Amino acid sequence: MAIRLKTKWHNKEKERTVEEIASALAFSIWRIGMEGVLHLENEDFETTSNSQRMDVVTVFVIFMTHLIDRMAYSRLTDEERAALVTALAKRLAFFLQENREEVEGPGDYTSIFIDALNTQMDDYAECNWDEKGGPGFSMRRTFGDHVTEVMGDKYRKWITTYIIDVELPETLTVLNRAVKQLLNWDIEHKPKGDF
Repeated sequence: MAIRLKTKWHNKEKERTVEEIASALAFSIWRIGMEGVLHLENEDFETTSNSQRMDVVTVFVIFMTHLIDRMAYSRLTDEERAALVTALAKRLAFFLQENREEVEGPGDYTSIFIDALNTQMDDYAECNWDEKGGPGFSMRRTFGDHVTEVMGDKYRKWITTYIIDVELPETLTVLNRAVKQLLNWDIEHKPKGDF
């Protein structure tokens, strides 16, 4: 199933602020995360509530935020990279806050998201990354394990493998397309195969 995103700027010549770029990228990442949940449910990995769906989306968007951080490492200065990732995280926190309030009612979901972001970014920081190949097996496995954790025991036996083998290649393909269009970064990650 292909995810379709609008990832082109109307006026390609206009200078974009970090916030504008992060906002467009966050929108694409949010959509990819939402589609990831739908893909899981279409494969009979059913969630039990809208809150659990938001938990899964959170894992997806944190993983993709980390991927953007890794991609930015060799393309931006430390200051530019920090500005981009911070603006991206803030925008994603805004989306999550709005969606969680709609599903669960009022609350401080932003702090919960930031805590999860910091914890999972630390987990991914310990994993292999290859500039041409993208996330190594340990990072892929960690992502799958985080999804498994929020999906619960019922699917523990199968979901990590599904994430690694099926969902992650699709996620990488769509994310790479968005990054190429929005940031003009030439991404060479091969979305399939062993890394």
